[in-house]
Amino acid sequence: MNYRRLGASGLKVSELSLGAWVTFGDQMNVDAALACMQAAFDAGVNFFDNAEIYANGQAEIIMGQALQRAGWPRADYVVSTKVFWGGEGPNAQGLSRKHVVEGTRAALDRLKLDYVDLVFCHRPDYETPIEETVRAMTHVIDRGWAFYWGTSEWSAEQIRQAYETAYRLNLIPPVMEQPQYHMFHRERVEVEYAPLYRDFGLGTTIWSPLASGLLTGKYNDGIPADSRGSLEKYQWLRQRFESDEARAQIAKVKQLMPLAAELDCTMAQLALAWCLKNPHISTVITGASRPEQVVENMQALDVAPKLTADVLERIEGILDNKPAEPTRFRRA
Repeated sequence: MNYRRLGASGLKVSELSLGAWVTFGDQMNVDAALACMQAAFDAGVNFFDNAEIYANGQAEIIMGQALQRAGWPRADYVVSTKVFWGGEGPNAQGLSRKHVVEGTRAALDRLKLDYVDLVFCHRPDYETPIEETVRAMTHVIDRGWAFYWGTSEWSAEQIRQAYETAYRLNLIPPVMEQPQYHMFHRERVEVEYAPLYRDFGLGTTIWSPLASGLLTGKYNDGIPADSRGSLEKYQWLRQRFESDEARAQIAKVKQLMPLAAELDCTMAQLALAWCLKNPHISTVITGASRPEQVVENMQALDVAPKLTADVLERIEGILDNKPAEPTRFRRA
């Protein structure tokens, strides 16, 4: 396993990490979660991602119990949570000082941890002044409940505003962003955030590197009966996979699979390795419901060196979706 700095911070996170979204609580109990986490830890993974909304808090409870049973030294792993959707009440959502503080402390109770290493603002809050949120996050870090804070699915303009507010008021700025990033979703990470890498050293902990499973190839011929897309709770995923856009993407997955075969890897490993080739990615968050899936995903580390410039060019030729670089306005 290789480790990358989380942006400009001194914290190092494993290139591949393990997240709790969808699986913990919805598909796995504590025993299954611990088995996956142990397989990841044994492979060198040190970052485990969570959020208060995942399985309505149950994902944090399961991860906390798994960590207690694992007995790993606290210095050997990094845990994150995210605050925004904490309940139905008017003050149980958003990024007000009240919810940021109460949401973080509630997450610590569920995880049974004294602190999390990272806490994210899970979405931008258009009803709360950015200064209030930055002050609240600074308070959380000053109290030792978290070491770093960041954002998730914020625009570059919103993130820049958070940095500038923090610098202006001598508060603690964000360190990282958690955006969606994969072969079919590239604009924000590759173009929109580019000035933030340069100006602030923004780190990224990307989610959905396999496009909710589309990039594994298992949906090439429809939705398997034993897949997530077949579950009643995930009808939104079925609708997505049956869209015209998904059909066009599946056609490209089918074109990529012979290349994966040439590299002696699975389509999923190719997609994960492709994400790893981006130097602005701090860690690629993977998901798994079985230890065998964890082991298979970790093998993407061996595939990444095989993605030479020529291979990446072949992939670009198939994807045909490289975001255009912004151009300066020129005088006539």
